[in-house]
Amino acid sequence: MPLIEIVLVLIVVGVLLWLVNNYIPMAGPIKSLLNAVVVVVMVVWILKVFGLWHYITHIRAG
Repeated sequence: MPLIEIVLVLIVVGVLLWLVNNYIPMAGPIKSLLNAVVVVVMVVWILKVFGLWHYITHIRAG
């Protein structure tokens, strides 16, 4: 996946999250949870795109 597509996806997701946060009324804790879920999903997606997800899921402690 080209880097420009990754940047465009991040921009689109960011704008959509901003629109939801500003124009859809919801309680503060729900908004915080939504933001956290979107950030975690995007981080996992970026790790998968760059091929790092496999290494992170196979880290063993001890």
